Amino acid sequence: MKKGLKIYVAGHRGMVGSAVWRALEKAGYTNLIGKTSTELDLRDPKAVQAFIAKEKPRAIIDAAAKVGGILANSQDQYGFLLQNLQIQNNLIQTAHEHEVAKFIFLGSSCIYPKLAPQPLKEDYLLTGPLEPTNEGYALAKIAGIKLCQAIREQYKKDFVSLMPTNLYGPNDNFDLQSSHVLPAMIRKFHEAKLNKHAPVSLWGSGTPMREFLDVDDMAKAVLFALENKLPEHLYNVGTGTDVTIKQLAETIQKIVGHQGVIEWDSSKPDGTPRKLLDVAKLNELGWKAEVGLENGVLKTYKWFRKDNLGV
Repeated sequence: MKKGLKIYVAGHRGMVGSAVWRALEKAGYTNLIGKTSTELDLRDPKAVQAFIAKEKPRAIIDAAAKVGGILANSQDQYGFLLQNLQIQNNLIQTAHEHEVAKFIFLGSSCIYPKLAPQPLKEDYLLTGPLEPTNEGYALAKIAGIKLCQAIREQYKKDFVSLMPTNLYGPNDNFDLQSSHVLPAMIRKFHEAKLNKHAPVSLWGSGTPMREFLDVDDMAKAVLFALENKLPEHLYNVGTGTDVTIKQLAETIQKIVGHQGVIEWDSSKPDGTPRKLLDVAKLNELGWKAEVGLENGVLKTYKWFRKDNLGV
């Protein structure tokens, strides 16, 4: 890829998009385009058509999505399904119609069946029922994968989908009503520490197992996909290792310095029992995660303190 290649990063202000932007700049790419949601509503097909027709990017990285944790997903299935379909359909269709050379679609490991064998292989897609609490989001992402696959096979275009595991890092969402588990824990433990090490109440039993990937590792995977013509349409992106939610909580508690009690609210849902990705396909091509969980959480906590407290 030439470093002057015009690349549009959709969702460049979000956690993933901003990490991709940093990785592209670090790699020497100089012709990057980004628009905020107020500047360009990706749900509006006419606006997306006009923007792509004017800018004529040669590559598009779709990191734009309506995202949230279990609570947000379960309470707004309609919004998560509809808005994500609108965003990705507009981008994928417009990229196809305007002959964009490379399209990278980013999704989530929630696309796989709730009770699929572990670790999750790409071949397990559409082999069983989804986790009900985030079915809307998952269905939208599955539709995006299938659109990109169809364009790739029918029109021989370089459209590829990357499915990351649970992501975290700088620019994450720390709002307790809409955030994912790791940033929510960072905020809870931090606020409890400031409140004389008060007890911290966490959802579920603590027994489900989850895999967590530093967002800068994810950005490097996107860069790898941009600079290489990958032989298949769908790739998992993760560390290949997981921890229990209890182990995650104890790791974050230690890094934050909270010395109080952790209380588990078993009346709240656990979600999928385990979600570990099989990352052999992308690893064999040459990409591997580099950031360990403790180092990644420490980096994220430092960013949270600086962003929220200025320290």
